[in-house]
Amino acid sequence: MDFGLVLQTDPPASQVISLMKRAERNGFRYGWTFDSAVLWQEPFVIYSQILANTQKLHIGPMVTNPGTRTWEVTASTFATLNDMYGNRTVCGIGRGDSAMRVAGRKPNTLARLGEAIEVIRDLAEGREAEVDGKPLRIPWIKDGKLPVWMAAYGPKALALAGQKADGFILQLADPYLTEWMVHAVREAAATAGRDPDAITICVAAPAYVTADASAEALAHARDQCRWFGGMVGNHVADLVSRYGEHSTMVPEELTEYIKARQGYDYSHHGRAGNPSTDFVPDEIVDRFCLLGPPETHVEKLRALRALGVDQFAVYDMHDAKEATIDAYGQHVIPELNGRP
Repeated sequence: MDFGLVLQTDPPASQVISLMKRAERNGFRYGWTFDSAVLWQEPFVIYSQILANTQKLHIGPMVTNPGTRTWEVTASTFATLNDMYGNRTVCGIGRGDSAMRVAGRKPNTLARLGEAIEVIRDLAEGREAEVDGKPLRIPWIKDGKLPVWMAAYGPKALALAGQKADGFILQLADPYLTEWMVHAVREAAATAGRDPDAITICVAAPAYVTADASAEALAHARDQCRWFGGMVGNHVADLVSRYGEHSTMVPEELTEYIKARQGYDYSHHGRAGNPSTDFVPDEIVDRFCLLGPPETHVEKLRALRALGVDQFAVYDMHDAKEATIDAYGQHVIPELNGRP
């Protein structure tokens, strides 16, 4: 199983770079960041420095979207980084939650997202693509490689990921929902004539390693990670508005918990102590995240790996960033991968 580290690009950027270097030293193979230009610093500028200060780490957004950047600019940016540092980028992409809504726009449609996946990948790998009705090719790109991984929750989005994406990003670590969603993605891939096993499966969620399994330690870990249920709740609220509260299209294990949700303030997005996430119960934090001593993380990760998960990406947005990276490097990654 591969491991990734997910950060927000809060200033100073030097701290983001330092944490990514620490992650690589501890056996992480991927480094991800949020991409929301108003809320955080520009990630692609920081990617260049992360790549320059690491040897093998693969870098990308979790996730960008097809609305805040023109597609040829996105492709050219990735291709430039790959040309400089040797094909070490991944384009994580989705409809755009915080990036679009904070700027006063609606998230992109799935039709637009599906078109963007193909265009960005083609352009970044040196092929011709049609952009706004005009054939376009970036002539200096010779041997680029850009995997495009799509984030999704709902049935139509899961189907699109299976039909067009190189990888699927699931932003929660609940085994039941993981199994349901991975099956949906792979079934769509097979229906589209693609190899279902060729799609990389990435589960991303907060991880908080505690010294023991005491009630006090777990309560603190939950409070540090409760924000994640609120972030996922934004996407779940979209699904409920589209399919209804009780739909056979979406499991109630995903939708039931947002009944008490009352709006959302993006100024606290992805941060511990987010006041917009008081509605998230402990049960959801436990299901969606990885909390507790190292052996608890290992047990859940083995279950996820058995469901076909290729990478676990740690959302490291709490008061124990360095400690979590080190604990994974010392206790979790070696147990999963058999490395000292």
